[in-house]
Amino acid sequence: MPRGKRRSTTAAPDMGPSEDDRHSSKRQRNTAYQSQSQSSRRYSKVDDAFSQKRCLTWFREYTTPNDPDTLGPEGMEKFCEDIGVEPENVAMLVLAYKMGARQMGFFTQSEWLKGLTDLQCDTAGKVQGKLEHMRNLLNDTNTFKLIYRYAYDFARDKDQRSMDIDTAKIMLQLLLGKHWPLYTQFAQFLEQSKYKVINKDQWCNILEFSRTISNDLNNYDVDGAWPVMLDEFVEWLRLFRMQATIS
Repeated sequence: MPRGKRRSTTAAPDMGPSEDDRHSSKRQRNTAYQSQSQSSRRYSKVDDAFSQKRCLTWFREYTTPNDPDTLGPEGMEKFCEDIGVEPENVAMLVLAYKMGARQMGFFTQSEWLKGLTDLQCDTAGKVQGKLEHMRNLLNDTNTFKLIYRYAYDFARDKDQRSMDIDTAKIMLQLLLGKHWPLYTQFAQFLEQSKYKVINKDQWCNILEFSRTISNDLNNYDVDGAWPVMLDEFVEWLRLFRMQATIS
């Protein structure tokens, strides 16, 4: 046994780390990794958290020194490019609704903060991540009705009480074009009609008509409380269909 003890003593300088040393080193590495991982997660959470300051700084990227509190048409174009949508995309209308924006093509600072705080977005990437959510809001019947009614006051010229017919056709295409089977015929009717503007009562009743009147018009009551515009549309469409059948 003494020889064995001497061999151990002699070999000691050439031996690697002891088992305890290896466990200690491993624990230190694990502790360091966990610390870095926790730090990374904390940073990620902080970075992902909505910041009103960051949101306001982002807003300033789209304004001018002459009017720092209003995002105008040029800024709107750049904003749309940054989030990857066209200005006429329906998601932009939903976003304007969320902001309570009062005028098409403009966002005020207070409107911007209101809408993006609600959506918890302070970067272009976050808004991109919410685009599908905003489009899906239109699938809810009540929310769609609110946005549809909002669109009238949002899009009309604030100097006029009614919406000009060209703007109305654009907004109707945006909101009803894909969902109302009679939209194409209604657009054709407007093209050849005498109407130059649409008032709010007509606007609201177009939505109700699209939701309640069947495509064959069989449940349309000519003695109902529909605006004259829709009475004329029904008469026009019935004549149009009759002529198409004859020809």
